[in-house]
Amino acid sequence: MNPPKRLRTDDIEAEAPPGGREEEEDSAVDVSIVMPMYNASCWLDECLQAVLHQDFTGTMELSVFDDASTDDSRKVVEGWRERLEARGISLVVSGHDSAQPRGVGYAKNKAISQSRGQYLCFQDADDVMLPERVRLQYEASVLHPNSLIGCKVQRIPEGSTERYTRWINTISQDQLITQVYTSHGPTVVMPTWFCSRSWSLKVGPFDEGGKGVPEDLLFFYQSIRQGGGMARVDQCLLVYRYHEKAATHSVKEETIWKLRVDFLQERVLSQWESFTIWNAGKQGRKLYRCLSPTNQEKVKAFCDVDENKIQKGFYTYEESKQRPKPKIPVLHYKDASAPFIICVKLDMTGGILEENLNSLQLKEGIDYFHFN
Repeated sequence: MNPPKRLRTDDIEAEAPPGGREEEEDSAVDVSIVMPMYNASCWLDECLQAVLHQDFTGTMELSVFDDASTDDSRKVVEGWRERLEARGISLVVSGHDSAQPRGVGYAKNKAISQSRGQYLCFQDADDVMLPERVRLQYEASVLHPNSLIGCKVQRIPEGSTERYTRWINTISQDQLITQVYTSHGPTVVMPTWFCSRSWSLKVGPFDEGGKGVPEDLLFFYQSIRQGGGMARVDQCLLVYRYHEKAATHSVKEETIWKLRVDFLQERVLSQWESFTIWNAGKQGRKLYRCLSPTNQEKVKAFCDVDENKIQKGFYTYEESKQRPKPKIPVLHYKDASAPFIICVKLDMTGGILEENLNSLQLKEGIDYFHFN
């Protein structure tokens, strides 16, 4: 499905955020490709060539915001203007020349506010979209206007982040919803996001805290809070590049951990009267210690398969100010009762964890949630 050439309706103009472009009604476009940019010169030709080769027949624009690049990124993008416009893709480029970049969240917000598409396709400057990406995600987004739409990815260099890539590409539609608490982060990964402008404005803006802030995770959680859905086009539509300069490496693991624990408490544990933590080892105990006192009291047991841990009989919370110090039983998983928070790494037990869960006939999202 491709749209008619113009899809402008009066209410779309009303949705334009502060600082958005004041355009004639008939100058709207169907899809804005939103691209924040910082020192991306070496990736841009491949990225923009792929934009040029989209098979989408509706109207498109590329909205780029340069976050104080010190290389020739802006010049490279401008060098593509003629080719993009000849293909009917308008180009909007702006940026700033401050001494320091203001961060990915800031750049995304600026790229969105200067754009005018009814739908937004998020594109990292170091990634490469396949020719069908905009068309297929547009079709999915029209059907799911209040959802973040993702797709399968090809990770390069091949073999980098192998477990993460497998997870991105293989979790089920139900798991897009149930596995939002794991350390992998958003189940629909940010470089693949596509959504309606109206949904982006309802959820957003992106956090502009700058370096070290996981603006994608915060936006993702806020989308869920607003009742938004997630869907994935089950085709590889993006070449997703791994390299050491990627912005994601600036976010500390502890920052992500705290956000995840808070979100788990807000969305799941607040609904439960009691639960079991599956893993009496380091990760399970860490989760317990990070819970609020109210939720710590709800932990009726740890469970495990390790006989050494089970034989100890209980875990003593030594850091507690309570007297006597809380002692939480450690049970074999077959003797424990649902619901569970699973603190065992996904895809690391050779299928044994999955077999154990299946043997108890538990349903993910009701009887248990994965946290690791």
